[in-house]
Amino acid sequence: MGPIAQSVAYHHFADRRPFLGMPNGWDVLSNLPFLLVGLLGLFSLCRGRAPGCLSALRPAYICFFAGTALVGLGSAYYHLAPTNETLVWDRLPMTVAFMAFFSIVVGEHLGANKGARLLVPLLIVGGLSVVYWALTERAGHGDLRPYIFVQFVPLLLVPVILLLFPSALSGSGYFWGVLAAYGVAKALEHWDVPIFHALGGLSGHTLKHLAAALGTFFVWLAVTRRRPVA
Repeated sequence: MGPIAQSVAYHHFADRRPFLGMPNGWDVLSNLPFLLVGLLGLFSLCRGRAPGCLSALRPAYICFFAGTALVGLGSAYYHLAPTNETLVWDRLPMTVAFMAFFSIVVGEHLGANKGARLLVPLLIVGGLSVVYWALTERAGHGDLRPYIFVQFVPLLLVPVILLLFPSALSGSGYFWGVLAAYGVAKALEHWDVPIFHALGGLSGHTLKHLAAALGTFFVWLAVTRRRPVA
């Protein structure tokens, strides 16, 4: 497949209503749950209230929740003025969260040391995929292929890993909740305009943010409620 440029139509969201003078108010404010979950996760890790973690994977859990918090800020910044330039600051922290999550899944199911060793290479590849896209857009031949690969291939591998390999921690159902929330979020994003017309107040993209944030909340539940398998 040839290069895939970012469609300009992507930035035309259904709900452009201001709120208290803020452009695209609901698409901006609906990012607040990402910030809250991210900070909640970091607080739990720092306070030692995360028994559902493997010590070797602690940097991956930190990266996941830090990335989640930064998604809240980056996505809010993007939605204030949606352009390719501001979209970079939305996508960079998303790759941090995606790659850290994949590292966690690998570590919990295939060996903690394997997941830990993958973290830095995954973060580098994820970040470079966004940088590559941004540079190609500026050069007039945008190419989203590496970013698409980085986002979707790990998420396709996660259910395979969950099904085939036992976890070192109890309760793998939380991660199935993450995948379900992500699937719902993508569907809401796709049906942004029809949902806005049907509900008359909330757009699909606003609801997408809430569904995706719910997925990150399942990760917080996992790290605070699970226990190591004896």
